[in-house]
Amino acid sequence: MAFLADAAQSAFRAVLGVSPLIALVLTPFGFGLAARLALTVFPNSQGSGIPQVIAARDIEDAALRHPLISLRTAFGKIVVMTLGLFCGASTGREGPTVQVGAALMAAAGPLAPERQRGLLLAGGAAGVAAAFNTPLAGIVFGIEELSRAYEAKTSSLILGTIIAAGLTSLALVGNYTYFGTTADTLPLGWAWAVVPLCGILGGFGGGLFSRIVIAVSRGLPGAAGRFVSGRPVVFAALCGLGVALCGLLTDGHIYGTGYEEAKALLHGTAETHAWFGPLKFVATTLSSISGIPGGLFAPSLAVGAGLGAQIAALFDGVPVGAVVLVGMVAYLTGVLQAPITSFVIVSEMTENHALVIPLMITALLADGASKLVCPEGLYHALAEPMVERLTGRRAHAPAVDGPA
Repeated sequence: MAFLADAAQSAFRAVLGVSPLIALVLTPFGFGLAARLALTVFPNSQGSGIPQVIAARDIEDAALRHPLISLRTAFGKIVVMTLGLFCGASTGREGPTVQVGAALMAAAGPLAPERQRGLLLAGGAAGVAAAFNTPLAGIVFGIEELSRAYEAKTSSLILGTIIAAGLTSLALVGNYTYFGTTADTLPLGWAWAVVPLCGILGGFGGGLFSRIVIAVSRGLPGAAGRFVSGRPVVFAALCGLGVALCGLLTDGHIYGTGYEEAKALLHGTAETHAWFGPLKFVATTLSSISGIPGGLFAPSLAVGAGLGAQIAALFDGVPVGAVVLVGMVAYLTGVLQAPITSFVIVSEMTENHALVIPLMITALLADGASKLVCPEGLYHALAEPMVERLTGRRAHAPAVDGPA
């Protein structure tokens, strides 16, 4: 998936090298095609894939949960996610790896039907670990977000799967830190003012993003809601047009995962557009509500990096890289409302342990600010209608797995 995602983005940049205006046609067409494929050929592949895994863990009937985590759905997730990145979608591959990882583990489910929920949890956690080369973050994500409860009898299964995924990733791409190492720190004193500022702004921004995505998924009122539900492919194409316009306004910086731009801001190796952060937020929102397959982790980190860079400009003498990391944690926490996962994943992907305390504080503040805007967690709110559609009941906390 990593190789395909990188190749798709490189191909899109090559097309834009001919003329940036091509995006005004290619991106809306690609969004519409991706939405059509996700609706008709590969149903249940829409969005990040994490809500599907959460919903599958909440459904006891294996036949009912199967469409959410089937190998066909996983294959479609990879194909249509790649198509979206080829057309400039502001999405990532890290959320889809959770659904694909869960689907691969679910394929082994018949061998141990009593461990099905644990297998889904382990596969999803391994997907995060392998995508970022962050095994600790994979464990924390599985506990904090996928299950929201510690299941002691599943811990060995999660750990074993993450080790296997990590070794496979090492064999394919080698050992690396996702954003490269950084030793930037925040000097104790006035420089720490960036922590509450980033935490509150990032939390509000992430909460606003989640609230918009949840509102669209549940159906907008009036004519707008009827249009979105009645003409989903046209709506996706219009979202694609909005992404293309954002791309033109930022000289192409907002397309794709945002990995290169976030890394450049972190290390100060290249200039990004002055409006990168706000327009990346808009492009990611449009990509998410369009219904095409794609993840939120990498684009959210990029939005947070843009936020941090803008705040760093207000503080002379404060290391920009440190503020960028704080911004990443703030906005990612605001979106996920999973503060431990957010600061662990950013710390682990940069090997920066000196900033752990300010990152913890940032995550705590951002989580509180986000919940003021959006009381519900994004992924669990998106999972609820899936459970209701398949079972006719409301979602509830997943049951504890059976005997190990």
